[in-house]
Amino acid sequence: MPMTGFKKVKVAVLMGGPSNERAVSLQSGQAVSAALKRLGHTVTDIDPSHDVASQLMDQPVDVVFNALHGTFGEDGRIQGLLDWMQIPYTGEGIRSSLLAFDKVLAKQLYRAADVPVALDMVVSRAAAQELCVDELPFTLPVVVKPVAEGSSVGVEIIRDETRLISVLRQGEFDAYLIEEFIEGPEFSVVCIGTQCLGSVEIEPMREFYDYSAKYEEFGTRYHIPPRLDADAIQAVERVGLDAHLALGCRAVTRSDVILGPNGPIVLETNTLPGMTGQSLVPKVAAAGGIDFPTLIQKIIDLADHGKTGGTHG
Repeated sequence: MPMTGFKKVKVAVLMGGPSNERAVSLQSGQAVSAALKRLGHTVTDIDPSHDVASQLMDQPVDVVFNALHGTFGEDGRIQGLLDWMQIPYTGEGIRSSLLAFDKVLAKQLYRAADVPVALDMVVSRAAAQELCVDELPFTLPVVVKPVAEGSSVGVEIIRDETRLISVLRQGEFDAYLIEEFIEGPEFSVVCIGTQCLGSVEIEPMREFYDYSAKYEEFGTRYHIPPRLDADAIQAVERVGLDAHLALGCRAVTRSDVILGPNGPIVLETNTLPGMTGQSLVPKVAAAGGIDFPTLIQKIIDLADHGKTGGTHG
């Protein structure tokens, strides 16, 4: 039966899209759509084409639930379009979306807010042609990731100089962020509004929590609460919340944190975390007594129905 106690609205769920994370986005969107229907909302599923504005104008709605991932969905572009169309939407606005999606810009804001981060260096494909590994401000191993991708797409731990040069010079992305490798357990901190909802310790069955580990069943073990003492959990969750606030986020985010020898280090913040069966936000919410439909309703409630842009950073 549909849940009661809130206004039923017309919702368009954006899913799929053109990015490298299309398959995951479709899974998230389908789960969200089913939950919204269970809640009693009127739901339209939209897989955006090159003319998503026409798709939305043809099917007027009260709010858009943005379940897109990656390029176009997370980088501020769809947010700008929805602001221009004056359609309220879930998730962050243009500024926070763009800043979080660009790992270099995000780390600049983290540092300005005294959020601890790993040492890094940005290398373009052109610059990589002349790069000498001795120029790095740290030694191998390193973590290499595209400047602007999500779901750990293109992320690799590299221990060999030959492999590093090959990735930087011949990889599919125009620019890479090279970070010092920090040994330690990994966590995800979930924030909603201006508060921390909780955290989860991630124990991948492979070297690190890559794209496959995130979305292949039985690829990872999760520990909620993390296997830490209360003070350590508080420290991890504090830096996760600080990262969320540093980017101006006010919706739902998931910040990835490593607990290194010198304390917790923020890796990145995802402003449109997955909503699949394997996704971490629903897991953390469930551990806190929030079932999936209730979580989705909370996210809808955070969308600014009065005027677009009000809660969007």
